[in-house]
Amino acid sequence: MNNDYHPRRTMLYVPAHNPRNIEKSRLLPTDSIIFDLQESVPPSEKANARKVLKEAFAQSADFGHSERVLRVNPLGSKWNNDDIALIQELEIDAVMFPSIESKAQILQAIEEIDFNAKKKLDLMINIETPLGVLKAEEIAGASDRISCIVLGTTDLGNELKIGPAPDRLGLLTSLSLVILAARAHKRCVVDGPHLELKDIQTCEFSCRQARDLGFDGKAVIHPVQLKYTNDAFTPKRDDVNRAQRIIAAINEAQSKGKSSAVLDDRLIEPGLEEWANRIISLYDKVHEIGQSDLVGAE
Repeated sequence: MNNDYHPRRTMLYVPAHNPRNIEKSRLLPTDSIIFDLQESVPPSEKANARKVLKEAFAQSADFGHSERVLRVNPLGSKWNNDDIALIQELEIDAVMFPSIESKAQILQAIEEIDFNAKKKLDLMINIETPLGVLKAEEIAGASDRISCIVLGTTDLGNELKIGPAPDRLGLLTSLSLVILAARAHKRCVVDGPHLELKDIQTCEFSCRQARDLGFDGKAVIHPVQLKYTNDAFTPKRDDVNRAQRIIAAINEAQSKGKSSAVLDDRLIEPGLEEWANRIISLYDKVHEIGQSDLVGAE
């Protein structure tokens, strides 16, 4: 991870037509804010959402440490052109396109961004259809401008004709395929949102399942979920201590001409050094932005 690394433990969707939610998001402990012009905005509010968001950014583009992402409506939709034109008016960090299913769409999205943006912006995408999952490797490798892939698990589950279930058993193959594609091309990959707002146990389970599957973070649809999601994806001091001991053990072994080490009766191979460095980098970055081991909003 380099100095430009930005954690994406939490990516909060904020409906762009709701000025109160936009203002509230300025103070929330979310790594990324996705200003949504698409799914959370009804058709009758699309034009108003662009107006509200433009006014909010004119007032201030300061959203703390949070990455600012604009999610537009799908390529080819009747709202897309006006959404893309809005890029000129906003001080944002990335543009997100939903329902991506091919490399050709990635290239089209980049062309639209570059034509309208004042600077070179990152591209983020939603994969949320069976075809998108099957084309995930092609999509992830389409351009180095892709900074993050976010799963749209609700729409994907609907198309797979899977009902909601806490263990998400029917989605696991699709989730793993997208994770593999993202990692093959060194992309950040983020799980879809958990929809039960008041069930703490299932929210925590969903966050920790996503972490253990290999996701970098999770999309969030309500601030109440930030506490659990941030916590699940934030390394703890014990994790960092172990990471530091692993690095020290590997360095010591290599200084003695050995390729591996033994730590706490466990064989430590050189490949674990990458994991250890990642844990330390994420921990340091989270603390750099002023958050402690347990972070979140009540």
